[in-house]
Amino acid sequence: MVESWLTGIQGWLLTRGLSAEYAELSQLAFSLALLLVLAWVANLVAKRLILRGVAAAVRRSPMKWDDALLEAHFFSRLSHLAPAMVINALGGKILGQSPEVLAVVNAAVSIYLTLIWVIVFFALLDALHLLAQRSGRAERTPVKGFVQALKLVAAVFALILVLATILDKSPVYILTGMGALTAVLLLVFKDAILGFVAGIMISVNEMVRIGDWIEMPKAGADGDVIDVSLTTVKVQNWDKTITTIPSYDLISGSFKNWRGMFESGGRRIKRALYIDMHSVRFADEAMIEQWRRIDLLTAYLDEKQAEIDQDNQQRGTDLTILGNGRRITNFGTFRAYCVAYLRQHPRINQGMTMLVRQLSPGEHGIPLELYVFTNDTRWAMYEAIQADIFDHLLAVIDQFGLSVFQTPSGGDLNAAVAQLARR
Repeated sequence: MVESWLTGIQGWLLTRGLSAEYAELSQLAFSLALLLVLAWVANLVAKRLILRGVAAAVRRSPMKWDDALLEAHFFSRLSHLAPAMVINALGGKILGQSPEVLAVVNAAVSIYLTLIWVIVFFALLDALHLLAQRSGRAERTPVKGFVQALKLVAAVFALILVLATILDKSPVYILTGMGALTAVLLLVFKDAILGFVAGIMISVNEMVRIGDWIEMPKAGADGDVIDVSLTTVKVQNWDKTITTIPSYDLISGSFKNWRGMFESGGRRIKRALYIDMHSVRFADEAMIEQWRRIDLLTAYLDEKQAEIDQDNQQRGTDLTILGNGRRITNFGTFRAYCVAYLRQHPRINQGMTMLVRQLSPGEHGIPLELYVFTNDTRWAMYEAIQADIFDHLLAVIDQFGLSVFQTPSGGDLNAAVAQLARR
């Protein structure tokens, strides 16, 4: 029917005095215009009627996956197939008398369909990414990296199909021709390829996830990971600046990931009190009796005193000489107090390593180091717990006759000079 109608138009033009050549060209131009108008109408129907109806149905639907498809413009991109479907269906009938033009139109439609299917596939991947983000899986698995990898593969595959259509060759022929350029491509795109491979390794091995706290001094990064893509990792530093790190740098270099600390449920305190060596001495009976009134030390002192008395009695030690035998010291008792205090502290993780150890003396005194873990890994809470512990120990240390080493300040020097002047 369409062919006879178009043939009739060409005959009518001939009866009007046009030459056969001009009549044929006019008929071809009219055919192309008709085909484009039909494609435009199909696109209008798909956009104004079908797409709006689908969008309304999706908004009323209680399901979540169709909302993600709508937000990712999946249905909108799918509607672009309508013009191509019309051209494929009617192109042979409208342009059947011009096989050369029909071949060009079919090639253009094939390229158009390839590009549309690619962007539809991209929209589908974006929708899956949205669903993963809303379900929380994107934080545990670097979904964005996998999505970008699939997009890259799809884009390369589409490019091969487009080139094969333009050159009228088989895709296998294109792949064979590209094989000869492999060495050149590897050299030119070396950095991009390294970043791509590193991004895949990071994604597969879960070396970095969104929300991880990482430190990489080389890149000036110290903060939370906010984005993991195929070629870069973005870190929001604690000063709210953003550092972008190439994925390859994370593979070739070293960085610290604090994820293990958060997952373990304990955050380490490793800090020392520096005790003035001149304040360390043996405890007399008055000091021991005073310490017995401290609830945390009562059991320790009873057990320790019994152990020391038994050992001295077995050795027959002359205790009238101060250097003989074993004795309780104020430093050792304070160390025992620190252990007892930490063991009853509600914010200390009792299932992890707990040490109160004396380190080698130095120019700043004797370091008494606390090596424990808090049961709250949040930064602010961790700092508060640590400060609370050391506030308490600094306040109570005077009860043991100990003093904390502190470098003399200007006020200390002025007081010493004034005291000498009075003499």
